[in-house]
Formats: sequence, C-alpha cells, structure tokens
Amino acid sequence: MSDPENEKAFDDESARFGGRLRRYAKVGSEVGVLAAQLAGARVLGRKIDRGRHSSELKTALGGLKGPLMKAAQILATIPDALPREYAEELRQLQSNAPPMGWPFVRRRMRTELGPGWEKRFDSFEREAAAAASLGQVHRAEQGGRTLACKLQYPDMASAVAADVQQLRWAFAAYRQYDSAIDTSDIYKELTARLQEELDYEREARAMLLYRHMLAEEPQVHVPEPAMDLTTPRLLTMSWLEGQRLLDYIAAHPDQEMRNQVAYNMFRAWYTPFYYYGVIHGDPHLGNYTVNEDTSVNLLDFGCIRIFKPSFVEGVIDLYRAIRDDDRDLAIHAYRTWGFEQAGDNAELVDALNIWARFIYGPLLQDRSQPIMEGSGGAQGAQTASLVHKELRRLGGVKPPREFVLMDRAAVGLGSVFMHLNAEINWYRLFHDLIADFDVDKLAARQRAALDSVGLPADVE
Repeated sequence: MSDPENEKAFDDESARFGGRLRRYAKVGSEVGVLAAQLAGARVLGRKIDRGRHSSELKTALGGLKGPLMKAAQILATIPDALPREYAEELRQLQSNAPPMGWPFVRRRMRTELGPGWEKRFDSFEREAAAAASLGQVHRAEQGGRTLACKLQYPDMASAVAADVQQLRWAFAAYRQYDSAIDTSDIYKELTARLQEELDYEREARAMLLYRHMLAEEPQVHVPEPAMDLTTPRLLTMSWLEGQRLLDYIAAHPDQEMRNQVAYNMFRAWYTPFYYYGVIHGDPHLGNYTVNEDTSVNLLDFGCIRIFKPSFVEGVIDLYRAIRDDDRDLAIHAYRTWGFEQAGDNAELVDALNIWARFIYGPLLQDRSQPIMEGSGGAQGAQTASLVHKELRRLGGVKPPREFVLMDRAAVGLGSVFMHLNAEINWYRLFHDLIADFDVDKLAARQRAALDSVGLPADVE
C-alpha cells in the first residue's frame, strides 16, 4: 500500500518533465543505433537480420509510450510503405505495446477513484488486455456487465509537451532542407489534437457523440461510457468483443464478407463527416474490431476532428470539380479550405489536383472496383512524390490544419480496404451519403449533436 505522499508524487506530472527528457535521450540513442544499422545495410550492402532488427526497433519505440509512437502506428497501416518484417512488428504497437505492471494500475485506479476503488467492481483483471501509446486497457465486471477500463500512463502531459517540442524542432529542421510544405499549421493541429487526447472525460463525450451520430447504422457499434467511473485519466466503457482485422481476414476468405466489412467501415467513418462534420482521425488497425456478422466496433475516440460545415462543402465541391474538370470550382474549394495561393497560381492548382484525382479516383467511376487498382501502395507513394516535386518547384504550399486528420483518415481507411481486398462500387456508396447534402442542415445537426453531449460547438 502506498501512502498519500507517494500518490502525490505519482501524480505530480510537471515534476517528471526532466525525467521524461532523459528517457527520450536513452530511447533516441537506441533508435539511432538501429537506424544506422539499417542505413548501413542499404548504402554499404551490409547484411542485416531484418526479423531481429525490426523486433528491436519495435521494442525501442514501444518504450516511448507517447505520441511519437503513433508515427510508427500510421506507417504500419499503409501496405507496401515498409518491408513486411517491419510492418508486422510495428503493427503490434497498435494494441500490443508493452504494458505497465500492477503497481502502476493500483496507483492509477486509487488516484482516480479513491482508496476503495476495488469495491466498485465485482472483478478487475490485473493483466492488461491491450496497451497502446497513451494508456492500457483492463477488463472488469460490475453488476453483470463487462467493462473496459482505459488507464492513462503516468507523465503523459509532459510526454506530449516533449513530443510536441521534438516535432517543432523536426519540422523546423526539415523546413531548412525542403520548402515544399510549410508545416506551421500542421504543427498547430497536431498540438491541439494531442492535448485533447489526454482528456478522457472529453473522449467519453466524444463517444456519446458517436453513439448519437451512428445510432441508425446497425452494422457499427460504439461502446457506452460509464461516466461515474470516468475521470480525466481513466475512461470506463462497455466491453465490445470482436476480432482484429487481420485475424478476421485470415479466418474469412469469402469476398462478399470482406466487401461488407469495407462497406461498414466506410459508413462508420464518413456518415459522421458528411452528416455532422465530424471525423474519426485515427483509423489504424488497433482502433476497431470486426464481428462474425461483419459489423464493426469502434474503440477509441480520443482523436476526433470537428470541421466547419463550409469545409465539408468544400470536400464535395472539389469532388465535383475533379469530376467535371471545373478549374474555377476547384479554386473555390481550395480557397474554402485555406489554400489562399490557389486563386493566384494556376500551376499550384494543377499540382494539388494531382493528389485530389488520386484520392477521389475510386469515387469517379460507377462500377465495383478495388480502392486502388494496379500496384497497390506503390501508386500512392509515386503520386505523393510527384506532388511533392511539383510543390517544391513552385515554392511550396501551406496546408491548412484541417488537412492533417482528413488526409490521415483517407490514407488509413484506404489501407484497410486494401488489406481486405475489397471490391465495392465506391461511387454509389459516396453518392448515397452526399445525395441530400445541405450545408445549413449540416450546421444545425452539428450544433444540436455537440450541445447534446456537452462538447464545444466552436470549431478551430
């Protein structure tokens, strides 16, 4: 049993900032050694045991337990972006990051719920059921219901502060080397969203918002938060059973079932966006599971983005501009998003349209098809490289903040559909969502939904 002084020390997060920086130095040196080994293999032709090397890299990154680990998670969701051995190891960080032990769990639960916390549960499993970048999940029972308790790791506030500062330095250094992308607004967006992820009470309200927005989607399930067992660093919710996507794929070769899972995933992400202006910005493989009936469970709501209704209208305007080869409408859409240079630089519009045609491509043809035909993830990398080269030649561009999670969701979901080998009429699926789009009605729905769960209606 720890005494009150120890509990105070455990929760004095600001006092642990120096320790966090020392830890970064240690982990950073480990990652640096591994990176040097990989560089030697590539440049000098040295042989390397990729299996062992990738496992060591996962261990080093797993020790971070913070936002930088999310970069590895994102890479692992994109097929062909990494060698198979590395993708497999890093993918495990999405739900199998190294957990913290029972002493941490006991301290965290006592701090959040008080000394008699164990009496509030019929049972509480000591071993973590899952562990990720900011916290770990334990299964519990109370009054005949199974619960998932997500406990935030200690020192995460200073961890985010350290990570955000490292991102600032990295962006500044990269800007000196490459001027294609002005990352200043991207930095602001990442900072705001990462700070929001630390507030589990806000995540509980976001969960309630998603239960409201997806209430008429029977193939999408959202946990119910237990507000009386939730604090800023403890989130308790109903437990949802399901299979991880890759396990589901291995067990279900049937094409029709895979297509239905993809359909359900599309509806889960884009119904909230086109009807309410809200998107789930973190579609990596650890944030949802799949049921035997092909329905999907959404599991994490720390990283959501609320958009101005005009931004959503701009997304649809750009689709129509690409479809109809309407340059003026494309310029209007880009300026609505915040690309102020778009109206003055025709070549910049052409460069941005290269990426837009790639993203919107599956929505332009009224037929069933894979989300990406041809060379898989390599096509996306080639397109991104071409756009980057053009932007650099033109003096660069400053992407608006909203692009970060919107693009992340599009790329992440695209990788899910590729893993599924799904073949769907994406055109009809998209048009079903936007057929009755009205920006004023979206604004009214958004205000009402946010007010009902106590989330602020003002959108940055």
